[in-house]
Amino acid sequence: MLAVHLENGAVTTREVEIPRRPEGFALLRLLLAGICNTDLELQRGYYGFAGTPGHEFAAEVVEAGMPELVGRRVVGEINVACTQCEWCRKGLGRHCPNRTVLGIVNQPGAFAEFFVLPERNLHLLPEGLPMERAVFTEPLAAACEILDQVSIPPGETVAVLGDGKLGLLVALVLKAHGCRVHQFGRHPEKLRIAGAAGVDTECNPARLPTAAYDWVVEATGNPEGLRAAVAMARPRGTVVMKSTVHGTVEIDTAPAIVNELTLVGSRCGRFEAALPLLVGEAIPFERMISARFQLRDAAKAFARAAERGVLKVLLDGVA
Repeated sequence: MLAVHLENGAVTTREVEIPRRPEGFALLRLLLAGICNTDLELQRGYYGFAGTPGHEFAAEVVEAGMPELVGRRVVGEINVACTQCEWCRKGLGRHCPNRTVLGIVNQPGAFAEFFVLPERNLHLLPEGLPMERAVFTEPLAAACEILDQVSIPPGETVAVLGDGKLGLLVALVLKAHGCRVHQFGRHPEKLRIAGAAGVDTECNPARLPTAAYDWVVEATGNPEGLRAAVAMARPRGTVVMKSTVHGTVEIDTAPAIVNELTLVGSRCGRFEAALPLLVGEAIPFERMISARFQLRDAAKAFARAAERGVLKVLLDGVA
């Protein structure tokens, strides 16, 4: 089978054996995958990664211990927990110290014709849902995770800093929740997507507001974003940190301490919260797709995804 290989910054494809299906796992055939910022950070050296990346996907179940799964279209949660440790017993498998992570930590990813994932991680897709929407499930769940972590009442004003793929999803999820969302970014064409959904947007402001928001979500994808987000928060406000960047992020902690801010790290989320939002018009997923490539052209796809201003780049499974 064909699989993408990422090592030392180089993206290549190679022929490898179809993976063996361990007990409790399903063998999946890739239908469509998405390149996210984490994949680009892996290419830049994050985690010292070498192997097959990819964790945003929609797939068809080829083999499974549960016959009712075979032939069904699915998406899957990316953390493979041990199920036995203290954290797993508390229902916090996403923080299992023994976990592997699809396409990121010791678990070959979805950028391959076939891959495996535990059956317990899989979620059936609604009949008729376009794959172009289904492939957004994982990042959409990450956006929804904010509302699981912090209680933001509908009607509250929230600032979202960043207008990339995740920043847009965060702004649109919060808008659908009933928040008044102010989004700050650098790309007018991206901000127009959020603006069309009723988000207040501001492009390249001369100066960001200071101490203006009780709730700030940082999703810039760059090291300077957290410093800006902290400055935007009011005393005793909350900053939700969504960016994952390779390298050390420098920040003066004094403003966070003096203003008694709450800093909340936020990453993966529950698919149950995301799946209902895939249906309907609240989030215009199709407008967030910039390009589509065949799996064999993964190197070109990664190069396109890294270009300034590009949103979601998709990879088709091999027919």
